[in-house]
Formats: sequence, structure tokens, C-alpha cells
Amino acid sequence: MQEFAFAQDGLPQEALMKRPLEGVLVIDLGQIYNGPYATFLMAMAGARVIKVEPPGGEKMRRRGSVGGAMLPFAMLNSNKEFVTLNLKSPEGVALLKQMIAQADVLLENFAPGTMDRLGLGYDVVRKLNPRLVYASGTGYGSYGPNRNLLAMDLTIQAMSGVMASTGFPDRPPVKAGPALCDFFGGIHLYGAVMTALFRRERTGEGSLVEVSMLESVYPSLSSTLGLYYGSGGQNPPRTGNRHGGMAEAPYNVYTCSDGYVALLCVSDKHWESLLEAMERTDLLSDPRFAGLQARVDNIDDLDRIIDTWTRQFTRDALFDLLTARRIPAAPVREIDEVVNDAHMHERGTLRRIEHPDLGNVVLPAGPMIFPGSERTELSPSKAAGADNHLVYSDWLGLSAEEFARLQAGGAF
Repeated sequence: MQEFAFAQDGLPQEALMKRPLEGVLVIDLGQIYNGPYATFLMAMAGARVIKVEPPGGEKMRRRGSVGGAMLPFAMLNSNKEFVTLNLKSPEGVALLKQMIAQADVLLENFAPGTMDRLGLGYDVVRKLNPRLVYASGTGYGSYGPNRNLLAMDLTIQAMSGVMASTGFPDRPPVKAGPALCDFFGGIHLYGAVMTALFRRERTGEGSLVEVSMLESVYPSLSSTLGLYYGSGGQNPPRTGNRHGGMAEAPYNVYTCSDGYVALLCVSDKHWESLLEAMERTDLLSDPRFAGLQARVDNIDDLDRIIDTWTRQFTRDALFDLLTARRIPAAPVREIDEVVNDAHMHERGTLRRIEHPDLGNVVLPAGPMIFPGSERTELSPSKAAGADNHLVYSDWLGLSAEEFARLQAGGAF
């Protein structure tokens, strides 16, 4: 695989800038997807991230006994240091307070009120470290009538309208395949932390930031909401693979002889180019398709005509034909094709590594690229508590006797 060249501007290796978050220290109390993804992005941008887990590891590790369910943990926890800490013990809480006093960021995505019950709420920790950015990821937020509802990706998809807008109109609603709400929440949590760090650079003061999954995913319903308001407030039907706002046509997934291709036209030029490719320029004068509104109104007829044509081609042949004519299209790829995508591997955003527990796997290196900066190598996730000595003895300065006493007492 070709290495990504960060010094695209011709800078010599020694002139490369440090990674953007070099020198930032993050205490990561995140679990499952939401929090760990935010801190993974920080780690790949150069931050030192110390992942704090309860004895036995966080919840995601426990899924490792089911098939390949340990892979998500590896994906979201590269380039972190791993310690265990019992926050139900006074000694464990005291150790975390020592860490917080020296940190730049503390991030958690527990249920609202959990940190307060542990004696680690923002009012407490800001006295330990006034420059601390305290980041909280939740399902519904720390206040409001739904603050205490249990929040998982599936339940937020149901509550947010994602599920109501996914699927076909004559079938029950379905969840989106990816864990959209967890990751939308994690991305916005990362953005909130970066915004707070920027403010700290100007004011010298830390702050509390919070992000809810529900509110993070709401803007993604923009097309569906357009249809809702455009219809005078009627709940829109599920549109399957058609445009969520029924404002584009053609816009669908069409059948090929060996698979499927997603195809859409967002301009008259695209529409004209598609008809030329189909050798059906006669449809330019067909009143059913004369203009966007007419095509939307007659979308069933339009899709039948296009699908009849696409069935003559293999998936890749059709994709090549459409791409050559600059018509927006993509093959519907299987997961193995995506994992081995040459484009992302060449860019370095996907990397194949030997993981100590999982063997040869492909892991993401994060979507953010910083040309002119040092490259962040991918360091695989480790066992729970693998860095206890490094963090507690080398960084916090515990003596061998203190370390042994606290370990024996169940602090970690």
C-alpha cells in the first residue's frame, strides 16, 4: 500500500508540523460507541487519551464473546492508554481526581446524574481544575422531561424520526443499518470539545459541554422535514430508496444483472446525459418527464423505464458508463468490498494491521487528514488495565508500595 504523503507542499520531513492536539491530555470514561468515538478522533489528532474502565473492562468488551463483536472495540480504541479504576471505591475516585487535576479534557457518556452520584460532577471537578473541559454525551441531554429515558442507538432511532423515515411505505418502519445516532452524537461531542478548547485558548477557562444523540441526529431529517412542511404538516410516507423529501427524480437504486446501482439526477444536465446514455432522448419531449415536478409526479413510470434499461448491464459496466457521462451513480457494494476499498487504503484512512487479539484486520484511522502534519501511526487497542503501571506509577507518581496497596484494595 502506498503511504499517504502528508508533506504535499514539499516541506522536508523535519519541517512537518506537530499533530493538532499534541500536548492535550484526555481522560476517557466513554463506553460503547458514542464517547469512545469522540476520544478516538482526539487520539488520532495527537491527543494523549487515557481510557478508564471498570475492573473487567467496559461494556463493549463483553460483546467479544459473540462472533466478531470485539472488532468495534478495536475500531474505536486505537491509540489509547488503558487503565482500570473502581469508581465505586473512595480510593478509585481519589485516583481519578488526581488524574483530572492534570487533564485538559474529561469525557463521559453515562446516564445523566451518574457522575454526580459518584461525587465527580462538574461542580466538583472544576474546583480541582478550572481549565478542564468536561464533556458529557447523553441520549436526551442532562435536563428536560426525557432526560432519564434509557438511550441506545435503536431507541434514539425510534424516538428521533429516523426509523419512521426509513423503509418502504407499505412495510413497517425499520432501523438504519449503521449506528447513526451513536456516531452522530460522538462526532458532535468531538466538535463541542474542540469548540470549548478553542474558547479556553482565548479565555483561559474550562467549561462544561453536553451533546445529546437525539438532537445530533435531528438535522439529518432535513429532506423528510421538507416533505412534512411542504405537505402542510402531514406525516410523510417512508420513501424507500427514493429521495426522502420526494424532491428529486430519478433518485433510486436500480437493478442490474448481477447487483444494484444507486443513480440520481440533480440537474437537467444529468437528466439529459442519462437519456443520451439510455438512447431515449425521445423522453425529453414526453410531458410526463418535462421538468423536475413532472418527473416526481410520474416517478413510478420513470423508475420502471430506467430499471428496465439498467437490467441489461452488469453492475460495474453500468457504473462505468454512468461515470463516463458524469452522472451521479455508485455501485451498491458489499461489506467485503468496502473493507478492501483501494481508495481509502491509499489515503491511509483505512489500515490493515496485526491486532494482538483479532489477528489481521482492517481498522479506521479516522476521516480527518492534516496535510503538513506528522502522521499518526495506528496503535491497536489493549487489554483492560494494560497501562496501569504506566499511568499510575510513571505519570501520577505512585510508589511501588502505594500501587500495590491500591491494587490489593480493589481501587483498580
